[in-house]
Amino acid sequence: MIDIPIEIIILGFIAQFFFSARVIIQWFYTEREAKVITPTIYWILSLSASLLFFMYGYFRDDFAIMFGQFIGYYIYIRNLQIQKKWINFNVTIRQILLLLPIIICVERAWNSNFFNLDSLFYNPDIPQWLLYLGIISQITFTFRYVYQWMSSEISKKSHLPLGFWIISILGAILIITYSIFRLDPVLFISHVAGIFMYSRNIYFIYINRNIKTSD
Repeated sequence: MIDIPIEIIILGFIAQFFFSARVIIQWFYTEREAKVITPTIYWILSLSASLLFFMYGYFRDDFAIMFGQFIGYYIYIRNLQIQKKWINFNVTIRQILLLLPIIICVERAWNSNFFNLDSLFYNPDIPQWLLYLGIISQITFTFRYVYQWMSSEISKKSHLPLGFWIISILGAILIITYSIFRLDPVLFISHVAGIFMYSRNIYFIYINRNIKTSD
């Protein structure tokens, strides 16, 4: 039986709704143009979803989730900066968005008036091996955005390259495995649905490469 308060499950599914919305919108643009497109709304929805899912991990005392979202969160901001859209946000909102995850992590690590990093990695409900699996799966899944970020910095253009989608599939498989042991319906449902769309983007990348080669 899944022992998760209903309001936390709702929070997780709201976050996943935004994650799914960004993929569906990106998929729509890609299907329409028959090539991989990365609209600005993709990064705005990513940022919103990441903050909500970060809070989901916080309330579940699941540092694996928090860690993965923390890294991706700031990469989403960087992509908005590359697209020159971050400056459109109100300066106060920008400051709050930049500082909020850091403040939450500091609060989470504060244990009995002492800053204790061990508290981030401790949850009596999660076996140590499962926590490591969760962290590895989140690192793998989040690394796709590290890869994407590096590729975008080199090209000076925010885009989603082939490696991003390949890492997405690998990370999703690991997270699905983690979610089964963790009895986490939010993680399971969202990542099972994502694998199809990741594969579809790989298909379009190869199709466009073949077209360019034939030309």
